[in-house]
Amino acid sequence: MARRDWDDADDESPASGTRVLERAIQETRAVYRQADAAYAPYSCPASGECCQLSVTKRQPWLWLPEWELLKRSKPLPPARADGACPYLDAAGLRCTVYADRPFGCRTFFCQRIQGPARQPSEEVARLLVRLERISQRVMPSLQGPRPLLEWYAGVNIAPAREER
Repeated sequence: MARRDWDDADDESPASGTRVLERAIQETRAVYRQADAAYAPYSCPASGECCQLSVTKRQPWLWLPEWELLKRSKPLPPARADGACPYLDAAGLRCTVYADRPFGCRTFFCQRIQGPARQPSEEVARLLVRLERISQRVMPSLQGPRPLLEWYAGVNIAPAREER
C-alpha cells in the first residue's frame, strides 16, 4: 500500500477507538513531513538551547495525537532536574525522539535560524489547523493543545535525580 499524505477533504466517517487513533497518528506524521518540507530551506544551529524549557520559559504545545506519538516512540524518560525537555539527551544537545518530535519543535521560530528572510508562517498556520482537526476527531472534548510538560505530568514519572 502506498504511503498517503492525508488531506482534510476526506469524507470518510472515522471508525471508533484504536482505528481512529492509528489514523490520527498517520495523519500527524503527514503534517510533520509537510512542516519539515516547509522548513527545508532553513538550518538550525542545533545547540539544544530551545530545549532548555525552564530557561526559555517556552515549551511546545501538543495536540493529543502528538502526545500519543511521543509516548509510543520509546519509553518515557524521567523528568529532568534541570527543567529541560525530558527528551533531550544527557549532554543537552540532541533530541532523543527527533523523528517524532512535536510540531512546535519542528517550527520553533528561533532568532538564530538561517535561511530565507521570511519563515513559512502561513504554512505553519495551515498545518496547525490540520493538527487541530485531527485531534478533534480523536477527542472532540479536548478544546486545545496542552504544554508538553502538562501532558508529561499526567503520566506521573518521577523526576531524575541530579548527579553529584
